Amino acid sequence: MSSTPYADELLATVQASPAAVGAHDKDTWVGLFATYGQVNDPVGSRPHIGEDAISKFYDTFIAPNTIVFEVENDVVAGMSVLRDLTIHTTMSTGVTIHIPMHLRYDLVEDGPASSLKIDRLFAYWELRAMIGQLLGAGSDGLLASVKLGPQLLKNQGLNGVLGFMRGLKGVHDTGKQRVQELAAALTARDIATVTRLLSRDATLSVDGISEASLDEFSSAASSLTVDKMLAAGSSVSATVRLADRRGVGLFEFSDNSAAPGTLSSVRLYF
Repeated sequence: MSSTPYADELLATVQASPAAVGAHDKDTWVGLFATYGQVNDPVGSRPHIGEDAISKFYDTFIAPNTIVFEVENDVVAGMSVLRDLTIHTTMSTGVTIHIPMHLRYDLVEDGPASSLKIDRLFAYWELRAMIGQLLGAGSDGLLASVKLGPQLLKNQGLNGVLGFMRGLKGVHDTGKQRVQELAAALTARDIATVTRLLSRDATLSVDGISEASLDEFSSAASSLTVDKMLAAGSSVSATVRLADRRGVGLFEFSDNSAAPGTLSSVRLYF
């Protein structure tokens, strides 16, 4: 975990989120966000922006459930915290689903007291896999699925339901394959393949903060390995390793029709 002047404070702010979720303390949880904070959960679905939207997100997805965070690794990079974890969610019908996840919290100093707040929360997990778990969990899972629909409609409205279902779209297994190809090409020092997989103006970073040239990135990430890949929207998140360092990688795909399937951003956080 890298160190910054605010590392302890950043982690404490982030850790207050699952604590509030576990205590079903809505006011504290919503209060962790900046004035115009946003929740992207899952990444690829429509963001929830501002206090009212975040409050409704809590009512829909947190309040009815018991949620346990099993955190495996934290990384602090600048004003961001990356978490590698699994979330265990027990729904009102008693069915428990297990959701592999990567979380990225971007924090800011906000308000009259300039206290640390969550500006943006990005939750990288696979909506299709979660639905599959529910449907495969027998009658309790089916009942939970049936109950979720009206909850969504009541708290989010029709546009909110459609916005949530946008999380089903994305790069899926094709994106994961591209990330595996990139890691293999970096290991083989196959710069031609690395270049082919990247869009022309791709943003590259080996610390999640500063940008690197293609040569700098290829050299620094030559031993990159990836696992626990999760496709969310136009992104793939992964648990990444370089030598004895473990972190989180965020791989963003281009929406440029002239370069379909190429990576527009690769940021590694250690």
